[in-house]
Amino acid sequence: MHAPDSTAAAANVAALIQRNEADRGIDRVDVQVRPVRHVGVIGAGVMGCAIAASNVYRGLAVTISDADAQALARSASAVVTLASELDADSDSAPSSYPDLLHVAQADEQFAACDLVLETIVETLEVKRKVLRRLEPHLPATTVLASNTSTIPIGQLASVLAVPERFCGIHFCNPVRHRRLVEIVRGAATSDETVATAVAYAKQLGKLPIVVGDSPGFLVNRILFPYLSAALELLSEGATPRQVEEAALSFGMILGPLGLYDLIGIDTAFYAGRSMWDTFRDRIVPSPILPALFKAGRLGVKKGMGFYAYDAQGCALEIDAGVARLVEPYVRERRTFDEQQLVARLFLPMLLEATRALQEGLVRDPRDVDVAAIFGLGFPAARGGLLHWADELGAATILEMLAPLARLGPRAAPTPMLEELARHGRRFYG
Repeated sequence: MHAPDSTAAAANVAALIQRNEADRGIDRVDVQVRPVRHVGVIGAGVMGCAIAASNVYRGLAVTISDADAQALARSASAVVTLASELDADSDSAPSSYPDLLHVAQADEQFAACDLVLETIVETLEVKRKVLRRLEPHLPATTVLASNTSTIPIGQLASVLAVPERFCGIHFCNPVRHRRLVEIVRGAATSDETVATAVAYAKQLGKLPIVVGDSPGFLVNRILFPYLSAALELLSEGATPRQVEEAALSFGMILGPLGLYDLIGIDTAFYAGRSMWDTFRDRIVPSPILPALFKAGRLGVKKGMGFYAYDAQGCALEIDAGVARLVEPYVRERRTFDEQQLVARLFLPMLLEATRALQEGLVRDPRDVDVAAIFGLGFPAARGGLLHWADELGAATILEMLAPLARLGPRAAPTPMLEELARHGRRFYG
């Protein structure tokens, strides 16, 4: 596989960050950003507490609620602990963290919030019910948002009286280690809402990108082909260790199986089902994930998934029991070298990125690389997904895709890629 130019890659990453810091997320210059000093978080699960901690750590007041009384009771200490564990300079002293956090028992208690974010279960009707119930209690100036990772914002906004103030604010997991935040603009979302959401994400030290409304938005659009390819490789005879080592050798922070564990097997299963409903020609449903789900191997949070984990959630090794679960679903016994594994894992990701660009899902190709590096852990040493593609060249990528034609649409060259190859052009034009 082509060795990256580390100097060019580093320069590109620096340029991506510099551009992001200057970007307001909208083209208009006359839009006023609303100040955000008090944030509401609906849902005191792992994601909700992590988001609340990021806010408290930056000196923002937080009101948090949850339908589960036990989860809500645990949330106060969990949020303070998570905020205290953050290791960079803080805008507030750790001793002030408890004073910044408020536990809400009723929707009326969110009336003082400048921005309210729901982080509940990834189910359309449940989210709609909560948003519809909450909206009447919020001032007209309050931004209402969802942390959904796959559900289109337009579908959620359809139950709201004022969809203009609603958007997606999708934090990537784990919140403390992933700087990317997707600001998802629905058809009705106003410029003021987008600009305020972008500025809010920057208050938290994040790198926000504005994306259009599509199932999976950008991050999961390019992530799921990668994850799906990993399961397909297991079904074709590659071992879990071979798949993981290929991704790690390429430079990924986590291999795809380790990433499944981090996301949560159950969460990935439900989100993957949503993605498959929309992109059936490009995501191959695998029986392997449901098998792990049924066996209670839900990933880091349960101490076992593809890997076994210690009490602190650190990966020990690929669990021996996984081989027994995978075995019934191995369809063939092919052998793969590392280059073949890399092509199978990363070319579908690249192709999906070209589709997102063709659809106008992002405002600039550089947003794809910000998402890949800071949301998915794509190796910064390769400069980003599209920077890596430009170093290879579109013509070379077409040659790499040719042996994968048997896989069908998910490995078929896109019109954008073919156009670049035909004219010798690059994504970074």
